Amino acid sequence: MLHIPSIYIAESEERGRGVFTSEDIDNEDIIEICPLIIIPKEQIPFLDKTTLYDYYFLMPDDSENACLPLGYGMLYNHNPEPNAEVVFDLANNYIQIHCIHPIAAGEEIFINYQNVEAEDEKPKLWFEVK
Repeated sequence: MLHIPSIYIAESEERGRGVFTSEDIDNEDIIEICPLIIIPKEQIPFLDKTTLYDYYFLMPDDSENACLPLGYGMLYNHNPEPNAEVVFDLANNYIQIHCIHPIAAGEEIFINYQNVEAEDEKPKLWFEVK
């Protein structure tokens, strides 16, 4: 696990905990590298019955597996207009959180959970977007 030293966890308005930065982050900076725990597709129904249901990611390959990112990876909140993105490295079983728009000190870092362009391909969110 590797992250820039300025990120921290704090309460996010109407979202619970979130990831914030105490220093400006420049566009294209790598914010964090998070190792993944891979969850085989057969175990996902069991995971869905736990608190971890809200925190796992589906793998972007055809395996239908899921994963749990370590580090702060599970705590980035959703925004349809994010300032960061998730980049999977499937060969090494980790994700990188990349800055895609400059983020000012004190701002929350957001990712887009749906991460696809076409409306009909976007997975349904399990919460209401505020």
